Amino acid sequence: MPAPTLTQEIGDRLYRIKIPLPETPLKSLNAYLVRGPRRHLLIDTGLNHPVCLAAMQAGLARIGVALPDLDIFVTHLHADHFGLVSRLATPATRIYFSRPDAEIVENWEGFGPMLAHAGRHGFPVDRLRAALEAHPGNRFRSEWVPPLEILTEGDVLEVGDFAFRCLATPGHTLGHTCLYEPSRKILVAGDHVLFDITPNIQCWSDTENPLQLYLQSLDKVAALEVDLVLPGHRRLMPDLRGRVRELQAHHRRRLEEALSILGAGPASAYATAARMAWDIRADDWAHFPVAQQWFATGEALSHLRYLEAQGRVHREIRQGIVNFRPAA
Repeated sequence: MPAPTLTQEIGDRLYRIKIPLPETPLKSLNAYLVRGPRRHLLIDTGLNHPVCLAAMQAGLARIGVALPDLDIFVTHLHADHFGLVSRLATPATRIYFSRPDAEIVENWEGFGPMLAHAGRHGFPVDRLRAALEAHPGNRFRSEWVPPLEILTEGDVLEVGDFAFRCLATPGHTLGHTCLYEPSRKILVAGDHVLFDITPNIQCWSDTENPLQLYLQSLDKVAALEVDLVLPGHRRLMPDLRGRVRELQAHHRRRLEEALSILGAGPASAYATAARMAWDIRADDWAHFPVAQQWFATGEALSHLRYLEAQGRVHREIRQGIVNFRPAA
């Protein structure tokens, strides 16, 4: 059988480069290349991994683009999108990023605060530290952060006659940013809208409400006229509004599932996640990989925080662990 095509022309001067993501269930990243008359724009990069670098180099060579002529836009801070930046940047490269995610990257001090927060919400921290340190997102992150040029809502990136407008779409991360090309009705969606999987919406803060931000961001992009969605992973699709409706319905079901679980008695985010349904190949919660338990707990907590902000659940502290119970 012939090898799958990793570089695909999807429009006039617009290409997708599929970057394999070793050791992750995501399988691959969709990086996009926009050709300009002199400089070109790469959107997202892949992990800082030799396999990703080789795939990117092969894709750029096939399109006929040299690194010194390349600028980079990164939709958000996760290593499968940001990690390879340090291997691709040249002195001439302009790297565009959002302020909220830049502050997280630039001020990164390790997993300590996240581990402490996870412990307060019931996660067995002694198992979590090793799992996070071994996770590909940590092992294959960028080894240094090149200078970043900050873009905000409404800023326009011009590449030839492409004019991409920046859309702040927080939820998957606080600074997640999409690009919208109104004349071509193209949305570069990053991990905001995916078609074969649902974006992971985690919460690791007692004050933030990422699910609320995410749902608001879905409403924002659904108002756009879009003929083609370019997601960060898996298939390219035209039906943005249909997928937004599916994602909204998914989170409504998740909220009701969390409330149903709490109906049996107060529970931590970790205990709630253990009773939720997940599309993971494992016999039961105890057999989930620890990293997947962490993702699931963060997702459960984002729904509990949303319900808490609505006044539908309340928290109480039991032996140092935050538990949630339905409002009376």
